[in-house]
Amino acid sequence: MQRKNKKALDRMRTAGRMVAECFALLEENIKPGVSLIVLDKLVEDYIAAMGAEPLYKGYEGSSAEHPPFPGVICASVNHEICHGLPNERILKAGDIIGIDIGLRYQGYCGDACYTFPVGTVAPHVDRLMNIGKEALRVGIEAAQSGGFLHDIGHAINDYTDSQGVAVVHEWGGHGIGRNLHESPSVSHIHQASRGPRLRPGMTFTIEPMINAGTHEWILLNDGWTVITADGKLSVQYEHTIAITQNGPEIMTKI
Repeated sequence: MQRKNKKALDRMRTAGRMVAECFALLEENIKPGVSLIVLDKLVEDYIAAMGAEPLYKGYEGSSAEHPPFPGVICASVNHEICHGLPNERILKAGDIIGIDIGLRYQGYCGDACYTFPVGTVAPHVDRLMNIGKEALRVGIEAAQSGGFLHDIGHAINDYTDSQGVAVVHEWGGHGIGRNLHESPSVSHIHQASRGPRLRPGMTFTIEPMINAGTHEWILLNDGWTVITADGKLSVQYEHTIAITQNGPEIMTKI
């Protein structure tokens, strides 16, 4: 896992702040009746105005069978776990939408995800969102210098098990820096090994996807959208973090 120097970390902080600003813009505009493509265009225009580069639009993915991703944001509604397409769909009151944003500024990347309520949501939906936020928090808290990478997944998995929900097994976080996806892969579940030791200057994302039902998922025919296998709700929260001697630093604080 590459360790970043001060210059790289400073630039990642700037990129992370820009990602957070995009979420602040979205929070003002997510409401019943708005289309996903309108939200996508808002973020695309804002990223361009900041002089940054969106990372998802045109992304090829890991398989030649995937079409290039069509949007600037991933927009995952209700039972969609991740990589939802920002198309003409209209949000309704009571929906939830997980929005993932990645951008590059001055050669360095920021990446985060946040699940928003659309209007007022039911109590069980609000509970799932709060569990998702807490799962991310305990995962970040476990990312301590001198500890081990897989401490993160153990903390998240223990917490979600205690809440009676499921964390998705196969989709995890990733190293990040000059590129959106770098080594290592960051698991959100229990692993047999402890993984590499965490050192100051390491940067990666933590992004647990929390399902109300089973952890199992289905990939739709569009080649991108991942949904829960049982049709129940899913939420996701993500931050880019840096390991420091004083604890983990959130670089995309929203």
